[in-house]
Amino acid sequence: MVEYVKAPEGTIGKGFFVTSFEQAVGLARKNSIWPLPFATSCCGIEFMATMGAHYDLARFGSERLSFSPRQSDLLMVMGTIAKKMGPILKEVYIQMAEPKWVLSVGACASSGGIFDTYSVLQGIDRIIPVDVYVPGCPPRPEQIIDGILRIQDLIGKETFRQRYSKQYEDLLQKYNIE
Repeated sequence: MVEYVKAPEGTIGKGFFVTSFEQAVGLARKNSIWPLPFATSCCGIEFMATMGAHYDLARFGSERLSFSPRQSDLLMVMGTIAKKMGPILKEVYIQMAEPKWVLSVGACASSGGIFDTYSVLQGIDRIIPVDVYVPGCPPRPEQIIDGILRIQDLIGKETFRQRYSKQYEDLLQKYNIE
């Protein structure tokens, strides 16, 4: 039996469906994510397994990996991020078009992991805002898929005005992003 995506709230009639434009766009966005993998360590290997035939991330509308920040809307940061890479990661984030989301995969990207040293960034949330954290060292492909599903929930519920709110502008200003 084929199971379809749950329709947003609206009016259903014989041969038609009516909903708000915002909910229709949210449904389309959440099922057509273009991720940009920023993989540096073993979490990147687990992500490669997630893209393979056994786990098949394409089931969730994320089969088109984008290696250009201007053509992606989900930044997936996986692995250890050295402090020297911090400005590069921030530049990649800035180059992404709005709306954009960030998924921090693994203990190293989320908190520095076992590398409590002078050269390792102790969490990417010190330089860019993060929407969803995926725990683990390295996280299993099932956990990465769960992170993608949580991002999809955020995308589907986000309003158009949220990206232009005072709260969002304050968040970007906190990270010195204009």
